[in-house]
Amino acid sequence: MAKTSGSGPIRRRTAILISGRGSNMAALIAAAADPPFPAEIALVVSSRPKAAGLDKAGAAGIETAVADYAAGAMAAEAEIEARLAEHGIDLVCLAGFMRLLSPEFVQRWGDRMINIHPSLLPAFAGLNTHHRALDAGVKLHGCTVHFVRAAMDNGPIIAQAAVPVLDGDTPATLGARVLSAEHILYPKVLALVAAERIRVVNELCVFSNRPPPGDGPGVLVSPPGI
Repeated sequence: MAKTSGSGPIRRRTAILISGRGSNMAALIAAAADPPFPAEIALVVSSRPKAAGLDKAGAAGIETAVADYAAGAMAAEAEIEARLAEHGIDLVCLAGFMRLLSPEFVQRWGDRMINIHPSLLPAFAGLNTHHRALDAGVKLHGCTVHFVRAAMDNGPIIAQAAVPVLDGDTPATLGARVLSAEHILYPKVLALVAAERIRVVNELCVFSNRPPPGDGPGVLVSPPGI
């Protein structure tokens, strides 16, 4: 359930699903620490009991839970759903969540669940995106935030950030540049979704009160410092 603080803005209760170190999770938590931000991070759920991101979330005062897939996908998803209900979650952000969610789970959350992927979708869905981008010889690479659909790395694209592919890049150097862009883009998109400034029409995203070029996240090319 969304929450207000006095006469302040509505803040949508948001859960982040992780599997590892949680660097995008940390960027979302940092953004949401600003009281005017329209989402509050109320819960972090990990698919791995020893994910480093759990310690980061706990240090930030965020409630955490584990949905251990060792017990099977159905049991893990049931645990996720229980924790989301327990904490009154409105929105879900996937941030390095290395599990495919069932079509039933995805349908229940519909346009309330978003994901960030390290490529300019629909190019390079799946794993090893930076290696594949270099092998393909592309000159721009980047990241995409999209609403989640049952197919892997699929769904209406909300925003993308592009970074240049430089001579001499390795998957590691290119990946670091893309990750920096992810940390800028994902909080901007969550703010738009939480403020209900995006709706999906015929599987395309339609923006309301879209900010002028350069101020919004529709396309973010080579952000400063990247």
